[in-house]
Amino acid sequence: MGNRVVITGYGIISSIGMNADEVLHSLMDGISGIGEITKFETIHKGKLPLAEVKRSNEELLELCCLKSKKKYSRTTLLGIVAARQATEMAGVKPGQSYRTGLVSANTVGGMDRTEDFYPLFLENLAKGKLSEVINHDCGDSTEKIAEYLGICDLTTTISTACSSSANSIMFGSELIKAGMLDRVIAGGTDAVTRFTLNGFNTLMILDKEGCCPFDENRAGLTIGEGSAFLVLESEELALKEGKKIVGLLSGYGNANDAYHQTASSPEGIGAGLAMAKAMEMSGIVPGNINYINVHGTGTQNNDLSEGMAVQKLFGEYVPPFSSTKSYTGHTLGAAGAIEAVISLLSIQHNCIFPNLRWTTPMKELYIRPVTTLLKDIMVEHVLSNSFGFGGNNSSLVLSKYNPR
Repeated sequence: MGNRVVITGYGIISSIGMNADEVLHSLMDGISGIGEITKFETIHKGKLPLAEVKRSNEELLELCCLKSKKKYSRTTLLGIVAARQATEMAGVKPGQSYRTGLVSANTVGGMDRTEDFYPLFLENLAKGKLSEVINHDCGDSTEKIAEYLGICDLTTTISTACSSSANSIMFGSELIKAGMLDRVIAGGTDAVTRFTLNGFNTLMILDKEGCCPFDENRAGLTIGEGSAFLVLESEELALKEGKKIVGLLSGYGNANDAYHQTASSPEGIGAGLAMAKAMEMSGIVPGNINYINVHGTGTQNNDLSEGMAVQKLFGEYVPPFSSTKSYTGHTLGAAGAIEAVISLLSIQHNCIFPNLRWTTPMKELYIRPVTTLLKDIMVEHVLSNSFGFGGNNSSLVLSKYNPR
């Protein structure tokens, strides 16, 4: 058997908590992070909800012990917070001899700063500070996070819409398995922006009350922000270093159904393939999955497509499932990593978190999400789904670590 990839640390920041302990508390107590828009001015203020991280950029700078506001976008600051938590848990320090890489994902880059530049610039082409736009591209946050952590062996950015950070975790694992790196900090980060809010509103898929995934009366998704990172290491290295192993990345799969620019195929073909491939790599059968953290955005198309795929793959024995986007909102490029950390919390604490705001079954499906907290149950394998625009579908299987 090949060398397994284990998880030795994780970090998370979202609308429901500044770290894993706070996030777990919110998940256990059914506390959603969806609320009023407060972080920027927009015509949608008071009309559309968001799931915002409850800290200003200045507070995030202070938390990271950074001073230069001009150097960092909000996307970068969120990423630094989560990546630092992950590396601290794993005991990763700059200057260690092991080959360490960073694979980070996002979709908006430093657009929050670009949006501050353009009003003045459009009013007068001689105005506007160019320092506001130098952080615009998606790779800028990756470079800044790597610089903060002292990582120089490999850094790369992935942007595949909503599956971005799930793909960064997959790619990080592949780099370790190929012998190119010993350790990878993999995950993603995204901040809420006017561009994102306006774009999804144009698609007419935003819920004015807060998303209710897998409900018959669902009206769309809720945009969120946040970041999460996992520290992936070869099992051999982790055991050699005497590390505490908090989980196993036992399988993953990616498939593209190439159906539409933004919609999933009605039958969930790509979603089903991704889930099947992830379980095949794990060496487990559908009956071994204890919990599915579904993609569950709350849109008409996504929930039906994913639900059809789950029913076809699992048949009569669909495991408990829920969408934790009902807590965090849809964090876009960070969603896959945030939900991977939530999946690890489920495994570590032997519980399954409820799908909030669910009341009415979908008429096309016979399956129902978990709506109350399930405690004191054995959770050994979690299937975590992340399905992006263009049909880029990714699934991870996160498992309880058992030495061979």
